[in-house]
Amino acid sequence: QVQLVESGGGLVQPGKSLKLSCAVSESLGYYAIAWFRQAPGKEREGVSSITDIYEIRRSADSVKGRFTLSRDKAKNTVYLQMNSLKPEDTGIYYCATTTRATLATLNPGEYTTWGQGTQVTVSS
Repeated sequence: QVQLVESGGGLVQPGKSLKLSCAVSESLGYYAIAWFRQAPGKEREGVSSITDIYEIRRSADSVKGRFTLSRDKAKNTVYLQMNSLKPEDTGIYYCATTTRATLATLNPGEYTTWGQGTQVTVSS
């Protein structure tokens, strides 16, 4: 059963915006949900996260002020609004969940359920 499905990726010019979506299966409970990205030849890195109950948030320094994570609980969907995109934001973007009480960590090793990813390419 597919529990996380990302969408919304694509090719965008530098300085433009893109909004990613992550549809979460209703049967999937989690302590925290997060967005990660992986550029070619690089390790997967945490972008932004939020805990379910207390909504504790974390964001990578590289995206603060540009990326915003939001949730629509009625739709079981998490979003990542990405503004002022840069070429270095290029990569595959994944959403992931954890049931571990890790205070919205951005460590990918703490997350156990992953989506298939969506490609984001920032290029002129």
